[in-house]
Amino acid sequence: MAVHRALGQTDVYVPTPVITEVAYLIRRDMGAEALAKFLDLLPNSRFVSVEPTHADYRRAAVIVRKYSDAHIDFVDAVLVAIAERLEITRVLTLDQRHFRLFRPSHCPAFEILP
Repeated sequence: MAVHRALGQTDVYVPTPVITEVAYLIRRDMGAEALAKFLDLLPNSRFVSVEPTHADYRRAAVIVRKYSDAHIDFVDAVLVAIAERLEITRVLTLDQRHFRLFRPSHCPAFEILP
């Protein structure tokens, strides 16, 4: 989802809905063993799981409505809401098209990685 630097390390904050979506895609496209390997790696990775709050879900609803013409999905909207709450400006995503549209409340635009 997003990147945050602290004490010389880079942690990647990942909303739990993103982990769910990635797990589904891995299982669908690569099979059960690939999914099991992904799950084995999670505890020792720099991924920090972030659970959406009630306020994040409300903000995600606002985002979905605001960008309704762009067909923003649930995971993207929640990701933006969490990034706003945590004041994260760098987003790791393959969905450049959607994330270039967003105008987050805490910065002019996201810095999109990779």
